[in-house]
Amino acid sequence: MHPRPSPIAASLYTLRDMNVDVIVMHGPNGCCFRTGRLLESDGVRVLTTAMAENDFILGAGEKLEETLKKAYDMFKPELMGVVGTCASMIIGEDLKEAIANADLPCTVIPVESHGGSGEGDNTVGAIMVLEAAVECGVIPQGEADRQIEMLEKATEVEKTRGMAQGKYIKPNFGDSKENVAKLVVRAIKDGKKVAFVHNAKKETAYLFADIINFDYKDIRRDNKPIIVANLDGSTGLERIRCHAKNIKEELPMEIDFITGGLDEYPITADVAAEYLKNMDLDLIVVFGVPHAFPIEDFDVESVAITDGPRLVEPLRDLGYNHVVAELDAHSKTLGTDEIVFSDFGGMIRSAIGWLDE
Repeated sequence: MHPRPSPIAASLYTLRDMNVDVIVMHGPNGCCFRTGRLLESDGVRVLTTAMAENDFILGAGEKLEETLKKAYDMFKPELMGVVGTCASMIIGEDLKEAIANADLPCTVIPVESHGGSGEGDNTVGAIMVLEAAVECGVIPQGEADRQIEMLEKATEVEKTRGMAQGKYIKPNFGDSKENVAKLVVRAIKDGKKVAFVHNAKKETAYLFADIINFDYKDIRRDNKPIIVANLDGSTGLERIRCHAKNIKEELPMEIDFITGGLDEYPITADVAAEYLKNMDLDLIVVFGVPHAFPIEDFDVESVAITDGPRLVEPLRDLGYNHVVAELDAHSKTLGTDEIVFSDFGGMIRSAIGWLDE
């Protein structure tokens, strides 16, 4: 009942993950405006055919061909994507025909996504990109199958445990970051057994990793927290693997257990839970996509850090004792290759100093 990310935006982000150089959106110039502008910060040139009222009636295949040619002349890309929108897909525009007529000396991936694809599930747009990329020979079928399985599981998590449950959820910014950060630092200082579960999604990991961007020895030298993280640098597309490697190299604390890759967040939370289930924990801190973690299976004090204000109440309903929200994780992490400051991570580092006073 409340606005959700669209399949068009998911298509754009997935093409970005494949390292396309240019994306042409076949639709009005305002369609997915914010996503297109954000992706420019990540090194992707996003253009539009700027369909107008007459194009909705008469079609705009020639306009798409012209835009494709101009895009190639301007940027000389090796890999391009063409993304449909509600306007072009409803009137039946043929993206493949326009690409064939443009006859560019590069690979062009056609994605026939629109706002209602798959009843509006945003992951459907990403699946369309994967299937089209296989047809174009950009990725192997096996990698597409693995990622499609992850996307389908992600949709299930959102519909059963997240913000896509079918009811209106009022935005909520959660508990005081300062108070919760002090609680976490105090637990480590008092010798309690604390586990941090990094279960982040793709590039947002650069922000969520900042939560464990401190040295436990500054709190208590003989009480290292348990760190589990979905930072497998050998899984996923090259861009995603690089994110994981960059973060692992920068983190000051050793990771105790790797749960999987950054695009496997729908299942890595269960892997983390299985690893932690027999440990006598006093506190679990889960961040990134915390609603995928089965916190209801643990009789322990818990903290969730999410990037969605509409996830605060669902996380409390799942059983988390404390929930805080980080804002604008996507926009803050686009174009970076190093850990980005997070409010909660900053509060933890500040709390270390406060407790020493």
